Amino acid sequence: MRKDRSAKFPEGGNKQNRISEGTSIVGEIKSEGDFRIDGKLEGKIESTGKVVIGKNGFLKGMLICKEADLEGAIDGNLNVEGLLNLRASATVKGEVATGRLAVEPGADFNASCNMGNGVKNLSNDVRKEAGKSA
Repeated sequence: MRKDRSAKFPEGGNKQNRISEGTSIVGEIKSEGDFRIDGKLEGKIESTGKVVIGKNGFLKGMLICKEADLEGAIDGNLNVEGLLNLRASATVKGEVATGRLAVEPGADFNASCNMGNGVKNLSNDVRKEAGKSA
């Protein structure tokens, strides 16, 4: 007898992606769901959801997302529309644009930061520039 999976996995439901520890990716990722990075990514990640970078996660490049929770390291540009949450183990170097910022004691934050209404405008500028190079 075949079970109906629609109740467990509704269409358009929770979409979550993951780069596991020990995995390295070079390139560009676009996602309509949440994303967790425990491995290494060199390039760009753009998500309409929340991006989590775990303690062993590392991103060198660009992050564009709705919300972010960082425990690992980023070297590059971040554009977070909502809340950027830096845990005590986080290391951030580069340029940051975010709606709101929360930093736990112990986080290493060596970045220029733009907060507030300019984030959406910056995000649109970044997308336009990315489109020109494609």
